[in-house]
Amino acid sequence: MHTSGLLLGIEGGGSKTTAIAVDGEGGIVRRMTYGPGNIRLLDDGSLDALLADIHQDFPMVAGIGFGAAGLKEARELQRVGDRLTRLWPGAPFKLGTDLNTALLAEGPVDSGRMIVISGTGSCCYAETAEGVNARMGGWGHLLGDKGSGYEIGLRALKAVIYYFDRDGDWTYLGESLLRELLLNEPQELIGWVQGASKSAIAGLAPIVFASAKARDTIARDILVGAADSLARDAAACLKKIERHRSSIEVVLRGGVLEGQPDFARKVKRALQLLAPKACFKPVRRESVWGAVELARKALGTGPLKPTVTAVHPLDKKAPRQLSSNEERNPRSMNLDRLSIAAAVDLMNSEDQTVADAVLAQKSQIIKAITLVAGSLKKGGRLFYVGAGSSGRLGVLDASECPPTFRTDTEQVQGIIAGGYEALWRAKEGAEDDAAAGAQTVRFRGVRAGDVVMGIAASGRTPFVWGALTAARQVKARTVLLDFNVHFKLEKHQKIDARITPKIGPEILTGSSRLKAGTATKMVLNMITTLAMVRLGKVRENLMVDLKPSNVKLKDRAVRIVQQLTGCEAAQARASLEAADWVIKEALKRIPKLSA
Repeated sequence: MHTSGLLLGIEGGGSKTTAIAVDGEGGIVRRMTYGPGNIRLLDDGSLDALLADIHQDFPMVAGIGFGAAGLKEARELQRVGDRLTRLWPGAPFKLGTDLNTALLAEGPVDSGRMIVISGTGSCCYAETAEGVNARMGGWGHLLGDKGSGYEIGLRALKAVIYYFDRDGDWTYLGESLLRELLLNEPQELIGWVQGASKSAIAGLAPIVFASAKARDTIARDILVGAADSLARDAAACLKKIERHRSSIEVVLRGGVLEGQPDFARKVKRALQLLAPKACFKPVRRESVWGAVELARKALGTGPLKPTVTAVHPLDKKAPRQLSSNEERNPRSMNLDRLSIAAAVDLMNSEDQTVADAVLAQKSQIIKAITLVAGSLKKGGRLFYVGAGSSGRLGVLDASECPPTFRTDTEQVQGIIAGGYEALWRAKEGAEDDAAAGAQTVRFRGVRAGDVVMGIAASGRTPFVWGALTAARQVKARTVLLDFNVHFKLEKHQKIDARITPKIGPEILTGSSRLKAGTATKMVLNMITTLAMVRLGKVRENLMVDLKPSNVKLKDRAVRIVQQLTGCEAAQARASLEAADWVIKEALKRIPKLSA
C-alpha cells in the first residue's frame, strides 16, 4: 500500500508525456516530461517502457490519474489499467482521454464547460456537472483538425504553390516557408512535404502568424479562415449541450490558441457572433492538472488548490560548480574594448591551444576509435548525441560520412535534442529533458553492438545522459566527449571511454561554439576518418569509397583511379562509368601500371 499521500497526474500527448506529483495542498513536488504518449500509437513494449520510466521517477504515490490521447476504447483502458496495477499495486487510479484532462484542468465542472483546443490538432469538447458531454472534431489531420496548427501549415503550403502557379509570383509567405525549412526553391517542397510528419507541418504555423503580422495578405486570409472554421465547430458543440445548461464557460487551450493571442481573439469574436451566450474563461493552469483531478477523484478527496510553490526536499540541489569552459577567461576581460586586430590575435592564440589539448587525450581517442571501428566492422552503428552546437556538429559529421565513405545513412547517425528544427534554431529546454534522450535512443533502435557517443561541453547535459543511460541498458558501448575537467562521473554514470580536452575558458564566457566547438570537430574528424580507414575505405591517403554524386566528385574519382593505377583520364572515366562510379570496382578493371 502506498502511503506517501502524493497524487500523480499523467497526461500523454502525441509529442510528449507530462507527469506531476502534488501534495495535499496542491503544491507540485516533482514534474517530469517523457516521450510520446498517444496510447493508440504505442505498442506494448513502448507503453511498458514509458510507464517504467514514470514509475522510476514516481515510485510511491497514493493515487493516479492518467489522461492520454487514444485512451478511450475498452481494450486501451484495460491495457493501461493492468500496467498501472502492476507498477503501483494498491494505488487507486482513474483513466480518461486528453480531452478529459484538458477540461478538468480548470477544476471541477460546477455547471457546464467547453474547451476549444487548437495545437498540432484541434477538437471541441463540452461537459456538464451531470456528466452530459458533446464533442466536435478530434478526428485527426486526415479527416478533421479544423483551425489547427496542422491545417494552418498545410493551407499555407497549398496557398503559396497555388498563387505561384496562377500569378508566377513567389510571395513573402513562400519565402518565409523556404527559409524556415532550409530549402532553396519551390520544387523542393514536394519532397519535403511527402516525408513530413503531422507535427512538422503544424510547426509551420508560427511562420504563417509571423507573415500575417508582416501584412502578408495570403497569411492573413488563412488565419481568418482557420479562426472561422474553429469557431463554427465550437458553436456546433455548444449547440449540442446548451439545452442542458443555459450558461457554459468556454476555455481556449492548445499551443496555437495560447501562444497566439491575436488568433485567440479572432476565434472568440467569431464564436460570440455564433453563440452569444458563450462565457469565456482564461486558462489557469496546464492541462496535466486535469490528470491530477482524475487522481483526486480516484482517491475521493476534495478539490485541490492550483498552487505550484511546494518543492520536495529530494529535489533541492546544491548549486553546481561551474564547468571549466563556463569560467571567465582572464585574457579576454577587456574583449569589448579591444581593436578588431587585437581581438583576432587573441582568438587565434586561444585556438592554437586546442590542438595540444586534444592531443593530450590521445589514449582515450584511440580507445573510442577502436570501439567505433570494431562496431562498424560487425554491422554495428555509431550514434552521436548532443544538444545545441554539440548536437549540430554530431549531425554534420554523420551527414558527411555517406558521400565521403559511401556508408549507408544508418551506419553513422546524429541525434540532436529538439530534433530537426534544432539544427538551425535553439529549442528552449530540449537539452534538459533526460527522458527525451532515452526515448530517442529507443525509437532510433539502438541495440547491443552499437556505439553511442555523447557530446556535451559541460559533461552534464541531461538529454545526453538520458541517451547514454538508455544505451547502456541495451548493452551498447558508450563514449563521452566533454570539456569540463571539474565534472566527476558518479557511480551510476558508467561509460566505456571519456575524452575531456582541457581547453580552458572560452574568450566569450560560456560560448561553447568557440574552442569547444573546434575541439569537437577535431575529435569527430579523427573518430570517423580513422574508423573508416580501419574498414578499408581508404587506400594510401585516397578515398576509394568516395560517392561521386556531382561533377566535382566525379572528377576527383577519375583522379583517384589515375593515381592508383597510372592510367589515362579517359580510361579511368570509362572504367568508372562501367562500374557505376564505384571506385573500388573501377580499380579492379584496370591493372596497376608498374613505375
